[in-house]
Amino acid sequence: MLLGDEISAGDRLSGAAARGDLAELRRLLHQELVHPDSHNRFGKTALQVMMFGNVFVAEELLKQGASPNIQDEAGRAPAHDAARTGFLDTLRVLVEHGADVNVPDGAGALPVHVAVREGHVEVVQYLAPESNLQHRDAEGRTPLELARHLGLSHLEAILGQHLSAPV
Repeated sequence: MLLGDEISAGDRLSGAAARGDLAELRRLLHQELVHPDSHNRFGKTALQVMMFGNVFVAEELLKQGASPNIQDEAGRAPAHDAARTGFLDTLRVLVEHGADVNVPDGAGALPVHVAVREGHVEVVQYLAPESNLQHRDAEGRTPLELARHLGLSHLEAILGQHLSAPV
């Protein structure tokens, strides 16, 4: 076990972000001047491990310069994680701060693929007009084909509207 002095700044920042402890997060960023993209002992940044339901943590990290497009070893970016967990408000904040929703993860999936797989209707509605709906994941499926494969006709309808919309 690590003693207080041996815990890295990245571990402390990531811990505060994961707990959703905004006060501690701000203290570390503003008083201790911990860089928002500092890595913890697992090679992750605070934005990658944050409590995705806490939009205020995301906003604070991004305002202080955290990279919204940082990817983990599996190619997942915070937008993939927000799409997976269904936290639309956090996803919006990420996009407002420059998150690219057209970056594939290690399985070739865009965040919209992830949202379809998880069945997050509001997230799919938000991502559809922003996403390359022709992009195929590693299994060769577009988001629409994935929705069809999973039998999610309500998501097929949403994606189909955006495919037929004039560009």
